[in-house]
Amino acid sequence: LAQNRRERTKMAAEQEVKLFGKWSYDDVEVNDISLEDYIAVKGKNAVYLPHTAGKYQKKRFRKAQCPITERLANALMRKGRNNGKKLKAVRIVQSTLEIIHLLTDQNPVQVVVHAILNSGPREDSTRVGSAGVVRRQAVDMSPFRRVNMALYLLCTGAREAAFRNVKTIAECLADEIINAARGSSNSYAIKKKDEIERVAKANR
Repeated sequence: LAQNRRERTKMAAEQEVKLFGKWSYDDVEVNDISLEDYIAVKGKNAVYLPHTAGKYQKKRFRKAQCPITERLANALMRKGRNNGKKLKAVRIVQSTLEIIHLLTDQNPVQVVVHAILNSGPREDSTRVGSAGVVRRQAVDMSPFRRVNMALYLLCTGAREAAFRNVKTIAECLADEIINAARGSSNSYAIKKKDEIERVAKANR
């Protein structure tokens, strides 16, 4: 019995984990050295489904261990009427990856990673003030916040594009991610990032 179990675990280890049984994680690389620790695509973060039901809010920074595709799905569950509809979000992510693959002929997981690298602002401005005099002060953004901000901007852009539009949210998200991965200014996330960095530069 123990040997059977060992053989089964060995077979499972040999089988390559693919997202939705299609997209491989092996050739996915994070080219930005600062964001490597915060974009979870390797090792035990390679999952079949972006739905691990982990408790990622228990501790600060725990959500950095959450698979990046799952974080994308979680970010889609916004605006009250979609709260908690994670299976819906997972299905949207699945169709989005399909569309990205059809349009780019690349591994969609890699395209998502590129989009996140490109759309996280590197500098922001914070409010510094006492006794009613408020001025903005430029500050550097931590790598973790860059990832969080990138996910937020990508999903917000897709949501706004899909609202009152015949295009589905999956198509809009795919367009947003592809444009962001290319660094094109047609992307909401890239436009916002440039705007945030421009304001920060003015307030140095």
